[in-house]
Amino acid sequence: MEIVDLQSIPREIVVEFFVTHWGSPEMVISTGVFDCSLLEGFAAVNEEGQIQGMVTYHIEKHECEIISLDSIAEGKGIGTSLVKKVEEAAQEKKCTALKLITTNDNLNALKFYQKRGFFLSKLLPNAVSEARKLKPQIPLVGNDGIPIRDEIELKKQL
Repeated sequence: MEIVDLQSIPREIVVEFFVTHWGSPEMVISTGVFDCSLLEGFAAVNEEGQIQGMVTYHIEKHECEIISLDSIAEGKGIGTSLVKKVEEAAQEKKCTALKLITTNDNLNALKFYQKRGFFLSKLLPNAVSEARKLKPQIPLVGNDGIPIRDEIELKKQL
C-alpha cells in the first residue's frame, strides 16, 4: 500500500470515487460546502493502482479540517495512515489543530478518531437538517437505524 498525493490522481477518477462512496463529490457540512475532488488530500493505492482509501482536507487560518475520509477495507490501517499523513501536512503548514465533523449516527467514526487522540469539541444540534436544504440526498436514517440529525466536531491539538 502506498500513500500518494491526491493531485497525482486524474480528477475524473477522484470524482468517480466520491460519486461511488458519497453520491457526489460535494460535501455539505456546517463549516461549508466543499467539492472534495478539488481539495488537498491523499489516497491509499494498492499494488494494482486501485484506490483503497482517500482523505481530503481544508486549511483555514491555523486549523486543518478533514472533510472526508474513506477506507475500502476497514481494520487494515488505511484510515489511520491517511489521517497521519494529513496530520503531518497540517504540522508542516504550521496548523495548531486538526478537526473534523461527523454525524451523530457515525459511531465507528467517533470511536476511530477518539482512539487517535481527537476529543469531542462541539455539538451542532439539527445541523444536518440545514445541510439537507443544500444536499437533499443526505439520508434521514444512518448507521444502525439512527436518525441523522446532529453534527459532532472532533478536534486534536497539534
